[in-house]
Amino acid sequence: MAANEEFKAKIKAGKIFEALTLAMSEAIELEITTWVGEEGNTTSPDGSESGKRIRTRINLVEGKMENEVGSEFIGNGPYQELQEFHQTQVKQGRQMILDNLESLQKMFVVLSNTLWDLPEGQTLEKPALEGEEHYDVQR
Repeated sequence: MAANEEFKAKIKAGKIFEALTLAMSEAIELEITTWVGEEGNTTSPDGSESGKRIRTRINLVEGKMENEVGSEFIGNGPYQELQEFHQTQVKQGRQMILDNLESLQKMFVVLSNTLWDLPEGQTLEKPALEGEEHYDVQR
């Protein structure tokens, strides 16, 4: 099951803390690929020739960043001007992860405070929207 589907399933089951924990664990790693394909080629970036891509993987928890730079992006390669574009995408992506983690942390704190303020045995109900299942979160 994809992470976003698992997240939705946990929310629907009322497992809010598990859903937020899953979201936080998935938000720690980012992979950005800049790929140059031939005109009309619909091959995915993962199936591309390594010389025609730049790939960066960032793991915020481990503090690791891995870069793969294809030969056609360096020296006098035909795609060297795309290096700056890729680096801009990496910076924006890293900031997006940090912003998302901060938002998840705030949601976790608010939810924790709300649940602990409920009297024992009381449920926190999420009203069902049209076409959506109703679920309760119980302390």
